[in-house]
Amino acid sequence: MAAAAFHPPRRKRRVFESYESPFPVEVGGKDFRMCQAEILHNNVIVRNPEDIRQLYNKGYFGKGILSRSRPVYSISDLSLVTKWQGANVNMPIITAKKYQYHVQWAKSVLREQGLDGCSVTKILENYTKPLELPLLEEDGAKQTGASCNRMGPSTESTEASMQSPADTGNVVDPSPEDENKGCKKACLEGDPAFDPVCGSKEQEQSDLKEKAEVSYQEHGFLAHHGCKAEESPGQRSCEMMKSKGCAPEYVLVQEEEECSVCPEDETAHGQESLVKKEKLVCRRNPFRIFEYLQLSLEEAFFLVYALGCLSIYYGEEPLTILKLWEVFSEVKPDFKTTYMAYHYFRSKGWVPKVGLKYGTDLLLYRKGPPFYHASYSVIAELVDDNFEGSLRRPLSWKTLAGLNRTTANASKELMLCYLIKPSDMTEKDMSTPECMKRIKVQELIVTRWVSSRERCEKDEL
Repeated sequence: MAAAAFHPPRRKRRVFESYESPFPVEVGGKDFRMCQAEILHNNVIVRNPEDIRQLYNKGYFGKGILSRSRPVYSISDLSLVTKWQGANVNMPIITAKKYQYHVQWAKSVLREQGLDGCSVTKILENYTKPLELPLLEEDGAKQTGASCNRMGPSTESTEASMQSPADTGNVVDPSPEDENKGCKKACLEGDPAFDPVCGSKEQEQSDLKEKAEVSYQEHGFLAHHGCKAEESPGQRSCEMMKSKGCAPEYVLVQEEEECSVCPEDETAHGQESLVKKEKLVCRRNPFRIFEYLQLSLEEAFFLVYALGCLSIYYGEEPLTILKLWEVFSEVKPDFKTTYMAYHYFRSKGWVPKVGLKYGTDLLLYRKGPPFYHASYSVIAELVDDNFEGSLRRPLSWKTLAGLNRTTANASKELMLCYLIKPSDMTEKDMSTPECMKRIKVQELIVTRWVSSRERCEKDEL
């Protein structure tokens, strides 16, 4: 067996961030933070925005459920943000078509609550009606309006800024003389008494009042409706609700309207032409989507067992280390094997991520995915002292050659990680994570033998 040749990791050409910390724990424990997560449908998710930033920025644990890796999902349309960059608005901008999707999703949720079509339509019409915003022109004069207008592609957009408190969701009402000022202000501030989804005066006797918060799951992500949620020891959903940056309650919708414009040429005999005018209308978002951080079972257990910076709840009770070891082993039968490999490589300074896309158990990154490409694709196997045992995935020569070729085409190396347990270790000994103290690890890198290259190297020698 030849000695493995070490190939340095390939650094990414464009790096847009700086390396912060290998783990979400501070040396000395001055700024130590205990994060919270919960088990939902055999997955471990983190809801609190501060916990998400802590776990991902320091160690790159987990991935955003709506993002490719880093949880940076935004409802705002980037092209529209660029288009309306002259308007100084600190709110998401979306298209009218996308807003209608949110309205349709909200209708489906309300119908599932047992409301009839007329009630659903009336509620959503009242909930999604345009809201007035205070706008400031460049000279500082105050202007009251419901939208920012843009006439055609050549017209410059008016630079505007929103007057609002520190929380962008609490918008100050622009018209003091308006007799509905109190209702509008309460609606903008998220008062349940004026929230048609949480219950209005007309719906006080209906079931809608009892269902102020609706948790809806679709396509693997969560969406919450309503203003407030009951806080429990195991969840921080209220803090998530207050974070307007993660799930904005108010959005600016780009809409079009036709207006008549009189031509300046006198020979046109006063004929008017119709011009489409684009404008931004402030509306409430009827279907808010939160992005959470999803942790793999190995990542979650490492944060609990090795670092002690995460508490995982099931319901309202935090689970102990032994209970998590048992539960994760039931959810994923080969969890013990993959976690031992994960724990080993994390302790060596690598950042292991799920290697499902390459048909392996783990991918090993130096520092993290933003800085380097993955160096190794790892397959973990639990064997005894004689390298015997029931292999998780027996590899034939044909399967091994195909897997090695796939890995090599992605500029990675295939690594077989053998976790060697003593022959006298029983299943009872494996029922606790303390069994890892008796486990030995042997790494084997698989490389493709090329006859022509081998001959050239021998001739040079």
